Amino acid sequence: MKKLKTSNLIVEKKKLAYGIHMFWIENELVANNAKAGQFVIFRIHENGERIPLTIAGVKDGTFRVIVKAVGKSTYELCRFEKGDKIIDIVGPLGQPSEIKNYGNVLVIGGGVGIATIIPIVKELKNHRNRVDVILAARNKDYFVLEEEFKEVDNLYFVTNDGSRGMKGYAHEMMEKLLKKKKYDISWAIGPSLMMKACSEVAKKYDLKIWVSLNAIMVDGTGMCGGCRVRISDELKYTCVDGPEFDGRLVDWESFNTRLIQYKEEEKLALEKYLEKVGEPTWL
Repeated sequence: MKKLKTSNLIVEKKKLAYGIHMFWIENELVANNAKAGQFVIFRIHENGERIPLTIAGVKDGTFRVIVKAVGKSTYELCRFEKGDKIIDIVGPLGQPSEIKNYGNVLVIGGGVGIATIIPIVKELKNHRNRVDVILAARNKDYFVLEEEFKEVDNLYFVTNDGSRGMKGYAHEMMEKLLKKKKYDISWAIGPSLMMKACSEVAKKYDLKIWVSLNAIMVDGTGMCGGCRVRISDELKYTCVDGPEFDGRLVDWESFNTRLIQYKEEEKLALEKYLEKVGEPTWL
């Protein structure tokens, strides 16, 4: 049996926007088994925390992740360059997206979620769906990997500042489309507040909506319980039951509370790191 290459070597790195970097990593075990919607967990050094990252593409024994610098660990990761290695990668983890022929599908990506929806959109098109996509960002400079949406049926842009497309928010464009067109299912992946707002719109129009929850994780197997989330009246674990859930059923209040529970500790850790390394010119 041929031994799979799992060097975890960074074979390509590219800055997509300020604080947002793309990495292609050599790991045939992940690349050969990954399905749309799944994720990996990185550890970048021996004492590092675990970083869950959604798989945003695979090719030739490598897989892609998009990293946004938001805390100490992701700031550190964004300093890695081509030729560096990730010390530890676990995956693919989680349940894949439920892809089949639905008919009319609406997919929404916000921020780094723009990259995350790419494998989902491609698989939906492979299953002969008609796919409309909304890309949402703070301004025109943050529409990453836009060229990979050429095959969609309709592509809409939304910016907070109005620098491209409609001025406003993803859920506002979503409602605008739902008023004039019927969709059979939808996805929304991006910041938690965006997914919550889109889920409220979906509920209003009786439309199922899949969201991908970026919960705090440690082991990725459901043992630690750190990623637990309440879905309707059930307790689920994002790492094994998700990361995708019906957004209409998510207890967003408790999820968002858990998401920021270590906010002060994370802020302090980042401040200490930047005191040590200086201005983050690599972002």
